[in-house]
Amino acid sequence: MCTINDKHFAKSAPHDPRDDNMTYTRFIAVITCLTMPTVIAPAIKADTDRPNIIYIMADDLGYGDAAPFGLERSKVPTPGMTQLAKEGMRFTDAHSIASVCVPSRLAIMTGRYPWRIEGQSGSGPWGFIAPRFTPGHHTLAHLLNDAGYQTGYIGKWHLGLKMVTTDGKTQTIGNVDYAKPVKAGPNDHGFDYSFILPGSLDMYPYVYLRNQSFLGRVNKQRGWSAFNRVGPTEEQFEDYEVLQTFRGEVNQFIARNAKAAKSGNPFFLYFALTSPHTPTSPHPDFQGKTDIGVYGDFVYETDHCIVSTLNALKKHGLDHNTIVIFTSDHGPAPYAGNILKATYDNVKGLEAQGHYPAGPLRGYKFSVYEGGTRIPFLIKWPKQIKPGTTCDRLIGLNDLLATVADITDSELSTDQAVDSISYLPLLSNPQGDAIRTNLQIQGTHGWAYRMGDWKLCLCPGSGAVGVYGNVPKQMDAWAAAVNEFGKQPTRDQLLEAPFVQLFNLKDDLEEQHDLALKHPEIVQKMYALMNTQFANGRSTPGPQQENDRKNLNYWSRIPPGTLAKESNN
Repeated sequence: MCTINDKHFAKSAPHDPRDDNMTYTRFIAVITCLTMPTVIAPAIKADTDRPNIIYIMADDLGYGDAAPFGLERSKVPTPGMTQLAKEGMRFTDAHSIASVCVPSRLAIMTGRYPWRIEGQSGSGPWGFIAPRFTPGHHTLAHLLNDAGYQTGYIGKWHLGLKMVTTDGKTQTIGNVDYAKPVKAGPNDHGFDYSFILPGSLDMYPYVYLRNQSFLGRVNKQRGWSAFNRVGPTEEQFEDYEVLQTFRGEVNQFIARNAKAAKSGNPFFLYFALTSPHTPTSPHPDFQGKTDIGVYGDFVYETDHCIVSTLNALKKHGLDHNTIVIFTSDHGPAPYAGNILKATYDNVKGLEAQGHYPAGPLRGYKFSVYEGGTRIPFLIKWPKQIKPGTTCDRLIGLNDLLATVADITDSELSTDQAVDSISYLPLLSNPQGDAIRTNLQIQGTHGWAYRMGDWKLCLCPGSGAVGVYGNVPKQMDAWAAAVNEFGKQPTRDQLLEAPFVQLFNLKDDLEEQHDLALKHPEIVQKMYALMNTQFANGRSTPGPQQENDRKNLNYWSRIPPGTLAKESNN
């Protein structure tokens, strides 16, 4: 078997981000040159027409961290992603619904925009957050259970849990009874099996749960690099072992379900990685494997989770009838890099080495710019997708539920997956009509909206506070906008330049040319559509639905004192 070293094609040809498809053609050509001639074997007859489905999602992995997307701006070998790109399809205009973790995951699970959903109260810090949605919501797992799938969830949860406390108060450090099972975890939302961490790898408590019961003894207080958030820790827990532990769980899940899958009882597995989110903690087996440093090693180990999964499928004879999807929850963190402590613009050190986690895109995690929300998205389906293809149509992470419904021939009721659109037609016809024409996206301190090639940002600057990176910072951007406008704006004037930004991504992927002043009518049209879709309780055709949240203020994060006095009420 011939292996591919991604470093070779990283230097193969200059990359023009405006001509991504042409560059990708060269990318595939180099792969072909580096591999042995391949004889196309006759298609293997599947044991069942219903495919298994594995959905792998990285945490804080940028568009440029994935070699098939970053191309010469990516200096980290990612053989798993490369294999998926070679054998399947890559989407170059795939987006998260938010530039932070929780809302992205909520949209995937429900097929609804997360700002429609009201979470439960009583959150403690970090992994002690209360459930972000209530059991009873229709979820991806419910859909698949109804379709006869065995379902599993392995990895980072970060959608909240209801923990038993010893004092009846809000769950937090010191009052959780770790001997008691939790509620509102994956099993209560429809998954048959689960093995999870409550939150991110740097968010206590640091303890695994299997089927909503804590494992081991939580009797230590530890923290990890980056933010050093010290909190309750299971006595044997080590940060660098987490990905290895998850890979082992995935391999066992596949092995347990292989026989049934071959007999017509398929499985669905949601594999949610904790990497390359901080702490940047590659296992010793992966340290020193790249030329970029510890961050590169961690991305390489992240990619190995794909390799390990593909190998397990092949070992059990399931690779020919399993859909494998790989993506990320949003863009890369500006504070992550080769300095283990979370550091302002840590990412710039990687860029100085020639590795750009956001690729050619502007901005990072937290931002409304493309670098915060445009993500790598790869899908392999041997029976349906032509190998080595590219689709440049707009899709969102919230589209998974409707797509899976189409794949499994499942019916969705009119109140389910109201913001999810199936991209199944694009898998066989990637240059077909766009299935999605608009998408609403949330930054931490601003909103964005796509309408075709147009992108509206309801803020000046990055839409991020900028504590760890992202410029212009929120406070600086708003102050500069007021100064340029000549006075404090009223609320009605917030849709005027320079308080909003408008970009044509077809001509300006790097978001350098603001067209809001030139096209105020497009700004008005897009903003009106945003409001209509919220008021309708859905963005897809169908009867009006009720939002859990009754109001949505797109301007709630404006710095105090920005508006004219008569508009502050």
